[in-house]
Amino acid sequence: MSDDRLSRVFAALADPTRRDIVARLAVGDATVGQLAEPYDVSVQAVSKHLKVLENAGLVSRTRDAQRRPCHLEAEVFDLMIKWIERYRRAAEERFQRLDAVLAALADPADLSHSDLSRPDEQGAAS
Repeated sequence: MSDDRLSRVFAALADPTRRDIVARLAVGDATVGQLAEPYDVSVQAVSKHLKVLENAGLVSRTRDAQRRPCHLEAEVFDLMIKWIERYRRAAEERFQRLDAVLAALADPADLSHSDLSRPDEQGAAS
């Protein structure tokens, strides 16, 4: 997936109406009219949203006699997941290194070298 296509996918999903359309298409194919029903906008406005989703490769339209159902192209999500997963793994590795540092700081053996862990010596010196 090219960066331009990836940018189009994320830009398309930035709009809450388009995210809702994608969620509804995840359940099953639907016509533009069916997708427009719950919104207080025209069928043309929903068609414009669908065009953005189509240009991003998230949605395709087919012809079924007089109907033109919209279909979610789920393989695009697989490509997005791979892109996201790369950064999730890098973040996980950083968290594991941080956990190791915090565990070393909390280890009582490490604290035995600090002045706070030896009150007898501090009290005797006063």
